Amino acid sequence: MLYVYGALIVAIIAEVIATTALARSVGFTKLWPSAIAIIGYAIAIWLLAYALRFMPSGIVYAVWSGAGIVLIAVVAWIWYGQRLDTAATAGIALIIAGVAVINLFSDTTLH
Repeated sequence: MLYVYGALIVAIIAEVIATTALARSVGFTKLWPSAIAIIGYAIAIWLLAYALRFMPSGIVYAVWSGAGIVLIAVVAWIWYGQRLDTAATAGIALIIAGVAVINLFSDTTLH
């Protein structure tokens, strides 16, 4: 089942790349960021659908959205200098903890 987690990880990475490009597409008016966003989202959704064949939708979406939120925040902080206040940092820490609890302790992660 390692390939299922691999697909989910690649889906998350594709979604983070797509979202980062979407922010730079200026409402789909710039060609290359727009193309990267569309292709990235297509890859992400395709791999997400694959993971959903083997894992419950609630678990997949919790991991997908949680990891995506954290990674987007990190990318924005590192590359674009966006600041994270104490509340944002605490929230991100809770998201990380939630994803860890699901993956480490839940019996429902794989069908």
